[in-house]
Amino acid sequence: MNQFDHLKDDDSGDHEDPVANREEKSETDNSSVNNNNNNGRRKTISPGVGEHPLQYNYTFWYSRRTPSRPANTQSYEQNIRQIGTVASVEQFWKFYSHLVRPGDLTGHSDFHLFKEGIKPMWEDEANKNGGKWIIRLRKGLASRFWENIILAMLGEQFMVGEEICGVVVSIRFQEDILSIWNKTANDQVTTSRIRDTLRRVLNLPPNTIMEYKTHNDSLKDNSSFRNTKITL
Repeated sequence: MNQFDHLKDDDSGDHEDPVANREEKSETDNSSVNNNNNNGRRKTISPGVGEHPLQYNYTFWYSRRTPSRPANTQSYEQNIRQIGTVASVEQFWKFYSHLVRPGDLTGHSDFHLFKEGIKPMWEDEANKNGGKWIIRLRKGLASRFWENIILAMLGEQFMVGEEICGVVVSIRFQEDILSIWNKTANDQVTTSRIRDTLRRVLNLPPNTIMEYKTHNDSLKDNSSFRNTKITL
């Protein structure tokens, strides 16, 4: 993790729209960040000369929806927007420093950071047999916990091979929710190791309630965070 701290860009700026500001930035810096392309063509992203490569490329996504509207797969896929891909530590900090912090988002909004090629959808081939750990946060903690969990993922701290698919921070009206997705829901050794690593990297109190939900169950009840399995 030292490489992330050492190369961190402190120019966080003051941005209101996480998507618009990133797109504006990308017009002059397409070498480092792959922005959302409506024509479907995807540029190959690789570390620049002298940069520190990540073990995997990662893609940022952003979604926002009106809570009063019923959620379904089609509407969700329409609302989620790919906003950039990074391949190195330097590219990550350059991109991340221009994103609004989760704690400054309003309404029903989500940031997702997933391995390149994996959509943050239950039905994706890499996700369909998996699930996610869920941590509910009181308001005011989302930005710090989001940064800690993505640095742990990019720094390969979970030590579960290719099991990790991505992480999500969900901003809601009364609480914020952090979740980490893995490929194999029925692998109890792996899911337990992810849970224990989450407790460590987020420095969670011993009595923190953690919840797990398979994506198959989410498909059945069309819900991300209801009807979960609770563990202490």
